[in-house]
Amino acid sequence: MGHGHGHSHALDDEPASERVRTLLMWLLVPLALATVVGAALLYPFGVEQKTGAEIGLNQTPVEAVVTGMADNCGEKCVAITVKMTDGPSPGQSITIPSVKGPGAPSFRLGDEVVLSYSGTQPQAAESYQIVDYQRGWSLAVLALLFAGAVLLLGRWQGLAALGALLLSFAVLVLFVMPSLLAGQNPLLVAVVGAGLIMFVVLYLTHGISARTSTAVLGTLVSLALIGVLGALFSALSSLTGLDDDTANLVRLLGTDIDTRGLLLAGTLIGALGVLDDVTVTQTSAVWELRRANDKLTWRELFAAGSRIGRDHMSSVVNTLVMAYAGAALPLLLAISLAGRSLGEVLTAQQIAQEIVRTLVGSIGLVAAVPVTTALAALVAVRQEVAPASAKPADPEPAEPADAEPSGTKTVKRAKPKPAKPRPTRIEGDLFTGYDPDKGPWERPAGTSSPRARRAAPARPAPPARRRSSEWP
Repeated sequence: MGHGHGHSHALDDEPASERVRTLLMWLLVPLALATVVGAALLYPFGVEQKTGAEIGLNQTPVEAVVTGMADNCGEKCVAITVKMTDGPSPGQSITIPSVKGPGAPSFRLGDEVVLSYSGTQPQAAESYQIVDYQRGWSLAVLALLFAGAVLLLGRWQGLAALGALLLSFAVLVLFVMPSLLAGQNPLLVAVVGAGLIMFVVLYLTHGISARTSTAVLGTLVSLALIGVLGALFSALSSLTGLDDDTANLVRLLGTDIDTRGLLLAGTLIGALGVLDDVTVTQTSAVWELRRANDKLTWRELFAAGSRIGRDHMSSVVNTLVMAYAGAALPLLLAISLAGRSLGEVLTAQQIAQEIVRTLVGSIGLVAAVPVTTALAALVAVRQEVAPASAKPADPEPAEPADAEPSGTKTVKRAKPKPAKPRPTRIEGDLFTGYDPDKGPWERPAGTSSPRARRAAPARPAPPARRRSSEWP
């Protein structure tokens, strides 16, 4: 599913060249049209969706509040008294037995719970059962915190990311789920649904530009690779996709659903969000390299972008593997207690389908780096961009202060201060203060030559003054 992320992909003000726009149009327009046509063909127009009552799900949720608890119904049982706030008998209090022990839910006074009403006798306690907690307010607070964090950091782009997220859910709820429940091919539904989400999310979040279109192309190629590899290795591994939840769904619906295709559909949609991150980041990296040095060739751009993508690739692969491992953690714990060998555990149906899903999605992510980098380099070298280091033009010189007034405002410049004259070199004898402007120099009478002065003996030092004995 599409998501917002922390990378900034703001585009330049430079428009794409005519060659770039033509190339992207010929590549993307047929794919966009195929996605729209596929959605129109797969959507179950005129098919009425079966209700829960029609497929045997007659349980109706009823909200209630815990008002009392008593240990009077057995050793491992506790009697819970609840007051219903809606449903067929709002305001009525009933007592319902609940299991007590390890793994059982622990209730307290004031807890808001959800009851399951069978629809037989509204006044009888036997018609109700405690099935869950009410957690709407806590999820609403968490959603508000998430939206606030995204808006605080991303501002307008964060608002676009939130809008793209809502549209992604709309595609899943209004197109993917009805089409699957109507018995359409799950793999085709997932491919078309992923295409719709991808076009909406990327263009709404990052804008309509050559850079975003290149990321869309890379995402489409990687999704196609994931679908082909998933179908191939699901068949080679004899995976059926029939786990407990899927088997119960098929039994309730009573329709022929391709459970293996349902497994592949989950793989495609699960890898789409991380795939968007990889393709957009790689495209942005190639564009920035092109702006920094517009002399780079296609090979040089591809090599530099691939070096950047290697670090990103290792992190996103680990993210996808940990996401699937975390989702299957209870299943791993249950199988590890069965006393089976590691090979038997890894090749079991439920674990093997998670392995295929994880590895196929990871291969698609790894392939997205060179594929997107090559496409981005191919498009970037054909786009006319200004280098990032271009210096602004020098401002025009201002008119002098005494110039005639013109239509534009004259900027007055301060007159430069005259430079101080450098002092002339002093020449002459420093002892006599000779000035060459006074004529030829003559030694004053009574003075000896410098050699004689140097040869003359030093004068004796004057004798020290004696202190008077009367001086204290």
